[in-house]
Amino acid sequence: MTRSPLTRLSLDGGQSGMRLRVDLPDGGQVAASGPGVLTDRPVLEQVAESARALAAAHAVRIDEVAVGVSGLTPSATRPEALLEALNGIGVRRVAVAHDSISGYLAANGTAPGVMLAVGTGVVVLAASERGVAKVDGWGYLIGDAGSGYWIGRAGLDAVMRARDGRGPETALTDAAAAEFGPLDEIYMALQADERRVSRIASFCRTTVEAAESGDAVAAGIATRAAAELAHSAHSALVQAGWREGTATRVSAVGAPPTKSRYFRRLLEEALHEHGLGEAVNEPLHPEPIDGVAALLDVAERHPLHALIATAGR
Repeated sequence: MTRSPLTRLSLDGGQSGMRLRVDLPDGGQVAASGPGVLTDRPVLEQVAESARALAAAHAVRIDEVAVGVSGLTPSATRPEALLEALNGIGVRRVAVAHDSISGYLAANGTAPGVMLAVGTGVVVLAASERGVAKVDGWGYLIGDAGSGYWIGRAGLDAVMRARDGRGPETALTDAAAAEFGPLDEIYMALQADERRVSRIASFCRTTVEAAESGDAVAAGIATRAAAELAHSAHSALVQAGWREGTATRVSAVGAPPTKSRYFRRLLEEALHEHGLGEAVNEPLHPEPIDGVAALLDVAERHPLHALIATAGR
């Protein structure tokens, strides 16, 4: 019996922004974007609201929904509730996973290896034939070492230390004043901003660019960030069953690793120190949302399938 073509919505939700894509049966696509996921609020409710809004805006009926999102805890992963919330737009099947899983599928497919997803936060996922291991992804308050937020905050910390005479002068000072305003008011402005996490993370790019331009303070921050990411990659691989000295595919998605050649070199040097080769591979799929769509297609026998919550038929 031939299966009828289905309309599939993929939603890639991070703290800095949300991307949605509808793949239509005729090969066409509808794309949209929105504000990032707020991790201090129910995540799947935000997902459902965005999906319904897109369906209404484009008058499209959706059969399947795949969601890869940050800030998703096991207790909050309720695919049945999401399916029920989306019944009104025709959805019959959903697949929900942490964005580390969808990121891995975009970067490595289902092949063994390790993936570093670096954006506002960071999560590292390793997979082998023996199992899967996730490292970090613990949020900006207690984790996300080497992330955009981690780098941005370190840059602003260096600025305030320089202002107080507690640290060396840095080119980041003028950049911070230009971006956030008077130095002695930055902390108040950020505390009052609902999007404070993504705003601080936005200073990551400035910090890495300053490092590449020769600022010693910024260079130290970038080097430490690369070391953190490499350490997390090695830890994840060991937990997943990787054997020391065995070749493995290392890939990185997001920014800065895929956006800055300078930072990529630092990361490759740090990975080499952990015995993980000398190169960071390009993702198999350049668009992370391609990995989200693949959540619906992972075979049940694959180790990654156990980390994907599904509902419907």
